[in-house]
Amino acid sequence: MLKTIKAENEWLMHEATYNHYDGIISDNRYGMYHPHIPSVIMTHQVLAQSGMGSMIDNMLRGIHYKRLGRFNVCWVVDVEGTPNLAGKLAHPDVMPANARYIGLLSQIEQRATSEQHILVLLSGPEPQRTILADKLWEQVKNYNGKIVFVEGSDNVTDKGIIPSHIEYYKRITKEVLEPLIANASLVICRSGYSTLMDLVVLGKKAVLIPTPGQTEQVFLGRHLHKQGMYYCVSQNEFILDDVLADIKNFSFKMPTLKNPHQQYMAVVDDWLDSL
Repeated sequence: MLKTIKAENEWLMHEATYNHYDGIISDNRYGMYHPHIPSVIMTHQVLAQSGMGSMIDNMLRGIHYKRLGRFNVCWVVDVEGTPNLAGKLAHPDVMPANARYIGLLSQIEQRATSEQHILVLLSGPEPQRTILADKLWEQVKNYNGKIVFVEGSDNVTDKGIIPSHIEYYKRITKEVLEPLIANASLVICRSGYSTLMDLVVLGKKAVLIPTPGQTEQVFLGRHLHKQGMYYCVSQNEFILDDVLADIKNFSFKMPTLKNPHQQYMAVVDDWLDSL
């Protein structure tokens, strides 16, 4: 990671000698800062989660804040105060001095929704994506209802004959995905932050399955389950029939956030005006 940060910064310094940049905005790219060009870093994980306890997390916080402090501004991708989406990841006791909340970001636009199917939406690194895909496929084949199954990869084994109740995709574009989410009665997906922000736009119920070993996803899944927003279950323990029975008594309390996906506009405008 340190080698990558160093290489990023060296690349930027070289490019900046030949090109004029008025400002720099980067998404979790810790090497994209410049001493003479206004630089912004975007993140929702201000307080890093090591998975090794609070002592290690506090030690990492000091290192992390020093990295964030190299930028003129740190845009925190969540809403200020409560309720919020990222919990203590974006709301630690002490924030970086240069931090500013910009609300939530999403490629999905608000639209009328309905409830027509269960959407299985897969993503993430291998081999865990394939492990989960294979497990879910065996279970949804026997489900008595409409399923839309998005594999999330072109490198998949042949599914053979697709049952008539399943609409299957390997990969999918935004234009196709948006109505599939909008018309889902339930979304089964990873607890990645980008996916969560998309779900909030449309107010969809979801079952979250954190990627094993990814401490951020595990934290988000547990946090949102505890808040009653989304149901969370581990990959090893997922059994479709049991989950569908359990969620009948789950609250699915959608957060009441005031224009969370519009807040970034004012922040970006202020920054542009300052250049």
